Amino acid sequence: MKFFLDTANIEEIKKANALGLLDGVTTNPTLIAKEGRPQEEVLREICRLVKGPVSAEVIGVAAEEMIDEGRKLAAIAENIVVKIPSTLEGLKAIRALKAEGIRTNMTLVFSLSQAILGAKVGADFLSPFVGRLDDVSQRGMDLIRDIMQTIRNYNFSSQVIVASIRNPLHIVEAALIGVPIVTVPYHVFDQLMKHPLTEKGIERFIEDWKKIPK
Repeated sequence: MKFFLDTANIEEIKKANALGLLDGVTTNPTLIAKEGRPQEEVLREICRLVKGPVSAEVIGVAAEEMIDEGRKLAAIAENIVVKIPSTLEGLKAIRALKAEGIRTNMTLVFSLSQAILGAKVGADFLSPFVGRLDDVSQRGMDLIRDIMQTIRNYNFSSQVIVASIRNPLHIVEAALIGVPIVTVPYHVFDQLMKHPLTEKGIERFIEDWKKIPK
């Protein structure tokens, strides 16, 4: 399983990178806006820090707009992947950008039918949003299972990125399903190694060590 960080914050990226666990980064307009800096400036810095894919999202709604934005984003760095929304216009943009050798990540996937069409036009990545589905009383991980099965059925080349992760359990379930990539907010990433019994055990060992005659 590859771990992407869902952030545009440089300090968070540096912390995850220092552990040797960071395989890529996903950003979106909301995350970029939080940094209070120009998008291109932020993306260039992220791409210098991260060797793997860095997703950057278009904001246009028409295919022509997305294609133009996609070209500009891809020119920022070699590891940029252009995020395109799951719409009919988005499918046109994905196909056009693929023909130019530009990698794409179809985002805001909420149904199997969207994922099938995205895979069929050649999206390099598909990003289903599990947390947002859970929020509206749909089981997000059920969609992940269906998408993964469909990709295996037809040997599609698209890789699934589980997005909108809200807790470590989402990551554990994704691993059991066999998903290749998860994109994780830093606060969830930080929770993955934490367990109260581990912390309690360390405290106990330290206290017992103090009792050993020196």
